[in-house]
Amino acid sequence: MPDAVDPIRLNKRMAELGLCSRREADDWIAQGWVKVNGVPAEMGVKVTPEDRIEVDRKARAQQQSQVTILLNKPIGYVSGQAEDGHEPAVVLVNPRTHWREDSSGQRFSPPQLRGLAPAGRLDIDSIGLLVFTQDGRIAKQLIGEHSEIEKEYLVRVSYGPVAQNSQAAFPREQLARLRHGLSLDGQPLKPAQVDWQNAEQLRFVLTEGKKRQIRRMCELVGLKVVGLKRIRIGRVVLGNLPVGQWRYLGPGERF
Repeated sequence: MPDAVDPIRLNKRMAELGLCSRREADDWIAQGWVKVNGVPAEMGVKVTPEDRIEVDRKARAQQQSQVTILLNKPIGYVSGQAEDGHEPAVVLVNPRTHWREDSSGQRFSPPQLRGLAPAGRLDIDSIGLLVFTQDGRIAKQLIGEHSEIEKEYLVRVSYGPVAQNSQAAFPREQLARLRHGLSLDGQPLKPAQVDWQNAEQLRFVLTEGKKRQIRRMCELVGLKVVGLKRIRIGRVVLGNLPVGQWRYLGPGERF
């Protein structure tokens, strides 16, 4: 006879099933939109895999109205809360900076800013693709502890006293270390794709996101980062989105 499974909180179970985030689950439970075995669920209730969870259509409708926004972040803005006098990048999400070529068909409205949070970060001195979302499922996909989503960067570098052609001067064994062999904060990094794009620029593809990771990786092998731009997250690319402007994640787009 198989071992009994320990009950877990309903909000955790709903998140595991991909129905919503834990916070959303708590909101839905508070609204009376969740039933367990046909009975309206109470906050904090625990369930097993055998319990039947039902979600009201009102919750689905609310979820479908949530937006995900793609911003080409300029230098000088922080990803999250304002700090050291620098503004958060979310202040750039307004009607004036909405990209004219956005093909999603969605129109901006102030309620879309409610609960809009960055799903990942981009350093103040970096530019490129930054995602904001109201959808807890997307946030979990991009920054959850088990996320394996690829993030691609173009990184301009200089190597020591070399004025030109860092690629030619940079030792191949150090490039191998960038790909796999470095540690940060006492932990080995996951393997990375790192290749030269031209004499002064590297392409990084990472599946993790430690604070200032690429800059710190480069420091460990004697490279100085001169410029850093994120151009892709999963299957979503920055494309022609101008710096300082934003667009909606389209209905057919998936990370």
